Amino acid sequence: MSPFHLTRTLPEDATDAALRTDVLTGLTGSPRTLPPKWFYDAHGSDLFEEITELPEYYPTRAERDILIARSGEIAAAAGARTLVELGSGSSEKTRHLLDAMSGLHTYVPVDVSESALTQAGQALAAERPGLHVHALIADFTAALTLPETPGPRLVAFLGGTIGNLVPAERATFLKAVRALMAPGDTLLLGTDLVKDPSVLVAAYDDTAGVTAAFNKNVLAVVNRELGADFDPDAFDHVALWDAENEWIEMRLRARTAQTVKVPAVGLAVDFAEGEELRTEVSAKFRKDGVSRELAAAGLDLTHWWTDGEGRFALSLSSARPAD
Repeated sequence: MSPFHLTRTLPEDATDAALRTDVLTGLTGSPRTLPPKWFYDAHGSDLFEEITELPEYYPTRAERDILIARSGEIAAAAGARTLVELGSGSSEKTRHLLDAMSGLHTYVPVDVSESALTQAGQALAAERPGLHVHALIADFTAALTLPETPGPRLVAFLGGTIGNLVPAERATFLKAVRALMAPGDTLLLGTDLVKDPSVLVAAYDDTAGVTAAFNKNVLAVVNRELGADFDPDAFDHVALWDAENEWIEMRLRARTAQTVKVPAVGLAVDFAEGEELRTEVSAKFRKDGVSRELAAAGLDLTHWWTDGEGRFALSLSSARPAD
């Protein structure tokens, strides 16, 4: 079996502290918000896996199609000896890249979940005797310190997850990624593309109600972790297309006037009937916009691949030399 290393850069209590901060800030703001990362406890992760199999939810299948068809081209263009994946999760889709990257020395999956990293990392190390796997327990939205590995490196951020960040957050994130990169390194970025709003809304409001359960799961997480008394049945799932910002918003709409208590942060929140709590933004992109955002961060878009229906894109960009 090839080497598997696990490094924790995230303090043991960081998740609890971040949840408290996000809940206190988000529920006292206007509009009220909760970040989408809190969907993903064990139950939420299972629900999301179910979502990816729904007929309405195309992004996962579209991105997988690109990876199956284009991983050889991606590997050749990047020429990387190290693959760094931000928000790696189960590393399932990444296997297509790993298969194609014949010169790969090290895989560095980065995730907040120790269990996901251990399970995926040990499996990959066992399956691929020549591959070094150095997993990082870290929050990719915060400052990262990568292990010393052979270059050049390919940094992968897949799944369209960058769409969960609003423009200012995306700019900060992309600049931080650029700061991790040396000359010759590249970024592989997954972006869902602008398309017919009816297709977009259906992807986030499926007829089986799985996405609604996934959305409400954030309330269950806050209840369990912070002693809150949200009643998920007292909120309706809402998904809508914001044409001006070109993003989908998921919200939870209060069915009746109610007060929710969150003892762990000393909070009592009054919701009016019909008041909405925003739980996710999922931005959709156009090629020109992606290129501009990358350029502003010091990255030059060099390759652009889409699935056969033009629903989703993977882009490869290179680190521009510093002035």
